[in-house]
Parts: sequence; C-alpha cells; structure tokens
Amino acid sequence: MRFLVLSALLIVFFLVACSQEPPPQQARHRAASYPPTAPQEYPPPQQPFNPNGPVQATPPREEVTASPPPTAAPTKVAKGDYPYGIPVPGKPHLVESPYSPGKYVDVEGFPPGTEVKDPYTDKIFLVP
Repeated sequence: MRFLVLSALLIVFFLVACSQEPPPQQARHRAASYPPTAPQEYPPPQQPFNPNGPVQATPPREEVTASPPPTAAPTKVAKGDYPYGIPVPGKPHLVESPYSPGKYVDVEGFPPGTEVKDPYTDKIFLVP
C-alpha cells in the first residue's frame, strides 16, 4: 500500500516538473536621456579679493575635543596576583571557584599552584 502511494506521488511530481510554462516576457528598458547642459569650467575661476568689500560671515567652527589617550594594553598578571580556589571538604579533586561561589571546578591532575580558568567566568585562579 505504501509503495503505491509513494509511486503515485513520484509520478505526480514528475508530471508537474515536466509541464511547460511560457517563459516570462523580457521588459525593454530605455536609456535615460538628460537635457544637455552647458559645459562649465573646472575649477571655477577664483573671485578677486576686495579688502574694502562687504565682510562675508563664515560658519562657526566646531570645537574638537581631544580624546583621551588610549590606555596601555593589559599586562600579564603575576602568578601571585591570582586568588586560590577553595578546597571542597571530602572531595580532593574539586575546588570552589573564588569568582563564582557555590560552583565547583574539577582540578584533578593539576599540581598545586597551577593557573586554571574558571569555566563560569573565564577568569584565572590558582589550584590550592
């Protein structure tokens, strides 16, 4: 029964795919026509300076505030500046992260004093 339904669907899809539709008609576009312009000199001739002429107002200049100098790139923190993890009683391979209290980190296989990344905050702490 399934075979008949699948074959009937396959035949229907085949017939629909083979049906011919007329191709869409191509729209013809005209090139834009602009009115002719008079040729201009480039750059335009400079106007003579008249010191006794009327004073033209110049737009006010915006004051540009100096941005603070960029800060130096963060330096490598010394090993003694990282906090130590807190040992969990009864579980020698687990420590509590100093950055996320209540969250345990498995430090099995790491010797004491090794830098470990807290998976919850991506901060470094030392194995106790």
